[in-house]
Amino acid sequence: MKRKVNVLLLILTFALTGWISANDNGAGWNNAALNTASEAIYLSPLEKEIVLEINKLRSDPVRYATTYIAPLAKKYNRRLLYYPGDLPLLTREGVNALYECVRDLKKQQPLPIIYPSEGLTLAARDHVSDQSKTGRTGHQGSDRSTMRDRVERYGKWEKRIAENIAYGGKTAQQIVIYLLIDDGVRDRGHRKNFLNPDFNVVGVATGNHPQYNLMSVMDFAGGFKKTEK
Repeated sequence: MKRKVNVLLLILTFALTGWISANDNGAGWNNAALNTASEAIYLSPLEKEIVLEINKLRSDPVRYATTYIAPLAKKYNRRLLYYPGDLPLLTREGVNALYECVRDLKKQQPLPIIYPSEGLTLAARDHVSDQSKTGRTGHQGSDRSTMRDRVERYGKWEKRIAENIAYGGKTAQQIVIYLLIDDGVRDRGHRKNFLNPDFNVVGVATGNHPQYNLMSVMDFAGGFKKTEK
C-alpha cells in the first residue's frame, strides 16, 4: 500500500511554514510579554499563536533553534520529514536545510518583538478568502492584486512590506518552523522576513484551502496606519 505523503508549499514575496499555550514558559520565554496579540479580538486563537511564535523566535533565535528546530533532525528519513502529529513531508533538500537554518539562527542576535496590525490582518484575510475559494496558490490574487495592492486597501505602510504564505501544517509552531527552514527556497526569503529588524507589525490570517487544508498569510511592515472609514 502506498504511503501518504504531505507536501507543503512555501511561497515567497520579498518586498521591495506542537501547539504551545500562552502560558508555556518551559523553554524560558516570557510569554506574558511576547504574547502581543492576546487582546487582538480580530484574530483567531491560531492566528494569535502564530504572532506569539514569531515573537519567541525574534526574542531568542538561538533558544528557538536549539529547542524546537534542531531536535527535528532525528525525524528525517532521507528526504521525508516525520513532523510529530502530521503526515510525512516530502522535502527537496532533506536535513541539510534544517542544519543550515540552525546555524543561521545561532548567529542571529535577538530582535525587537512585533505587534499585530488590524489593517495588515484585513489585507492578509482578503488573500485567504480569495484562495480558499479558488484553490490557487501564490501571491497574486484572482483579481490580479499584489500584496502591495491588498495592503494599501486598508491604509499606509512604513519603511517596507513583505508577505509569507504557508500551505499546509497543523499548528502555529509547525507553520513557523517550516517557513524558517525554507526548504527549496533558494534565498531563504521567508526566514529573512521573520528576522528582518525593520518589521514592527504583522497581520496574520488563516483559513481553509481546497488542496492543502490550511493556509496561512503573514503580512509584515515597518509600521502601518489604518485608514479610518
